[in-house]
Amino acid sequence: MSWLDDLDDDEPEFDESDVRVRPNPKANRPRTKRRPAHADAQLARVLGVDRGRYTVLVDEDGPGERQVLATRAREARRRPDADGDPAQELRKQPIVTGDRARVVGDTSGVEGTLARIVGIEERTSLLRRSADDTDQVERVIVAGADQMLVVVAAADPEPRPRLVDRYLIAALDAGIHPLLVVTKTDLADPAPFLAHFEGLDDLEVFTSSRGQMPVDEIGARLAGHSTVFVGHSGVGKSTLVNALVPTADRATGHVNEVTGRGRHTSSSTVSLRYEGPAGRGWVIDTPGVRSFGLGHVDPANILRAFSDLAVVAEECPRGCTHLPDAPDCAIVEAVAAGELGERGAARLDSLQRLLATFA
Repeated sequence: MSWLDDLDDDEPEFDESDVRVRPNPKANRPRTKRRPAHADAQLARVLGVDRGRYTVLVDEDGPGERQVLATRAREARRRPDADGDPAQELRKQPIVTGDRARVVGDTSGVEGTLARIVGIEERTSLLRRSADDTDQVERVIVAGADQMLVVVAAADPEPRPRLVDRYLIAALDAGIHPLLVVTKTDLADPAPFLAHFEGLDDLEVFTSSRGQMPVDEIGARLAGHSTVFVGHSGVGKSTLVNALVPTADRATGHVNEVTGRGRHTSSSTVSLRYEGPAGRGWVIDTPGVRSFGLGHVDPANILRAFSDLAVVAEECPRGCTHLPDAPDCAIVEAVAAGELGERGAARLDSLQRLLATFA
């Protein structure tokens, strides 16, 4: 006889329904994953971000246009993965200057009030950079821009063609139209620098000197667009922004005589309203940078940014890397034969340096 035979058949049987449920001592409702729909949310443009507070423009171009200070609501802190599957792990999504945000709460704009951002609209473009070319962690610069104005000085500090190449690649990768302005042309002739970019499709170039800033010409290209200004520290970007937007009051600095480097003056990215003869637009000023990593960029877009060399590359064999050891590379052969001149050789060197980081 086993010990099971000693059990009393009259003993009650238990199941999971008999488990004792502890009462809720706080008498509050159980947590739910359901979030409010916020059907009353207003659409606003994010003008700037400062330590977890967002300055947004509500009722843009409307009779009640006003700036509102907002914070990020809990439901806007995470979003589904790239495939949109809510069952997948959520990841954080930053809200950046240029985003179109949905705002609820006190949107009066009265001092001391704080609204809440409950979500953002789908972005039309996203300009990013990484710490270096091997870093896959992207740093979002601005959203929604359709133009990029690259500001570079003819001297003091010396122009860096390869840094401009990187800006152009990032713009193309983001689907943003590039513009180029060369400042301080009274200090040096910009022709040798600009020769590096001859033959590029769709690159509009402006020059500027002390007392002769092409405000009207550049302003005509800003009307009806959202333009992000980028450039090395000390090239005169903030000075140009102040000339285009007199109310901007962006801090300006100088170039260190010992290092030849500019001092960072703009510490944050901010959207400024441009008002000109040709109409309204948005100027997005960004902090000066000395490097621009492309770790997030599709390598296929690198050659496309060198449109003059891309035409020659049409004669390359399929899968050509365009590197120095690439067999039958039409670009390498054309440069070796002197068909593209010194400029072509310099352009190829810049292209190969960029391609080598992704090889």
